[in-house]
Amino acid sequence: MTDFEAIDALLDSARQEVPLPPAEERRALREGLNLSRTQVAQALGVSPSTVGGWEAGREPAGEVRERYAYFLDGARKKLADATATADAPEQPVSDPGEAHASAPAPAADADDDVDTLPVPQPCVLCGQPAVHQVAGFAQHLDPEGCGTQPSAPQPPSLETPGSTPTTHRLTGGGVKVVPAGRRLKTADAPDLIGRAVAAALEAHAGDVADATAALVKRAIPDAMALLDETRKGGRYDVIAHPWLPDVLRKQSARGPDQIWEARPRWTRPELPPGQHEVTALDINGAYLSALKTHLPIGQLEHSTGGRHDRRRAGVHLITPPAWEHDAVLPNPIGSRDEPGPLWVTEPTLRLLLRLSGPKYGLCDPPEIHESWTSGATENLLEKFRTALRDARDRAIAEDDEVTLEYVKAMYSKFVSTMGESNYNRELYRTDWMHIIRSQAFVNLWWKAHRAYDEGLMVVRAMGTDELHVTGDWRAVFPEGRGVTEVKVKDVYTVGDPDPAAAGDGDD
Repeated sequence: MTDFEAIDALLDSARQEVPLPPAEERRALREGLNLSRTQVAQALGVSPSTVGGWEAGREPAGEVRERYAYFLDGARKKLADATATADAPEQPVSDPGEAHASAPAPAADADDDVDTLPVPQPCVLCGQPAVHQVAGFAQHLDPEGCGTQPSAPQPPSLETPGSTPTTHRLTGGGVKVVPAGRRLKTADAPDLIGRAVAAALEAHAGDVADATAALVKRAIPDAMALLDETRKGGRYDVIAHPWLPDVLRKQSARGPDQIWEARPRWTRPELPPGQHEVTALDINGAYLSALKTHLPIGQLEHSTGGRHDRRRAGVHLITPPAWEHDAVLPNPIGSRDEPGPLWVTEPTLRLLLRLSGPKYGLCDPPEIHESWTSGATENLLEKFRTALRDARDRAIAEDDEVTLEYVKAMYSKFVSTMGESNYNRELYRTDWMHIIRSQAFVNLWWKAHRAYDEGLMVVRAMGTDELHVTGDWRAVFPEGRGVTEVKVKDVYTVGDPDPAAAGDGDD
């Protein structure tokens, strides 16, 4: 074959990319035929989330693009024929609310964990057999196949202008993948914090102390209102009152439950000879930073065995490994004297698993006996955390102590009252409370490890926000009031003076 013949053969075999209609028309064609994404996906040999991506604007390629174009062209002709038969230019919809209620909900986006189950399992929403698993638990991908589908049009909910209603409140312990629509950005949300501060100052005639006291007093309901606002457009609904296993319930009226949070109360057992200047560092916004953690979404499910599924989160009964580095670093499970198994949270388990891996090799893997977990995400409270962080940063920049104290009360009381508390009846997530607290302890542990790794001597690690070190800590940690910075809490001296130096002085 000559060069020109090869070029001719290449041109003959080349195909122009098949054109596709705009993304919004793709979805309209499918919905016009009352087809779910699952049905289309099965016919095309792809996943429902892939079809959802195409309807959101992503472009297929290769042979699957031709199949999808063929489907869309056929759908357009079928709808046109039906319209011509009915002698009507378009199909009327009696009620926009009814159309929204009956339209199939989009499946999870391409980055969600959607798996096909080998054996149908009860859906976490309706209890009927489901063949798909989302984020670690079984559920139907489309409303028409789920018993939770509303039988009548639902009244429109209050949404941010321009957004699509996306949140579906559930009465059970499940979680539902909701339509993405236009994701609510932090900038789109109203400034609830700024409004509350301005109103409080006006109500108290500018008295800073009185306005601050009033805001701190209402911090819990205001935090819940902010949570609701930042959850608009979220992929998962917040399940506020799920069923919880006995390990998460108090054993007596004033006693604790069975969860060990791994709170460190560690002091270095022995110091090198001589005197040492120690700086006590204060970790800013410990609980605020800990809101970014793997939280279980739905109702916790029981499992046994030693395997850890990183797509799920909850609490785990483990036998912790021996820790042989207590002379220089605190034990990752905190200050515990009793040996044997104990219930720990997701952050503690993940810390132990990471430290036992090849990168660090500081301990053996923990032995996992049983777990209570659900499908999880690390970003469930991310917009809530970001709104609080941004308000805190602005308050610091503007020297606004009223807002600063208000925001601090919101996130600290939010964490401390989401368990068995009479002060917050809107959210009952004892599992979240333990997990967020433990994440704060884990964050402190990693700061201690970083200090040690950078050549500082770690002297103490206490609670969630106190780290005592010697050496040039400013070369390791940025100083300031931001959540990624630390500030000096105290400076003191420990150890005995050098005997030789003391002798020289006496002479």
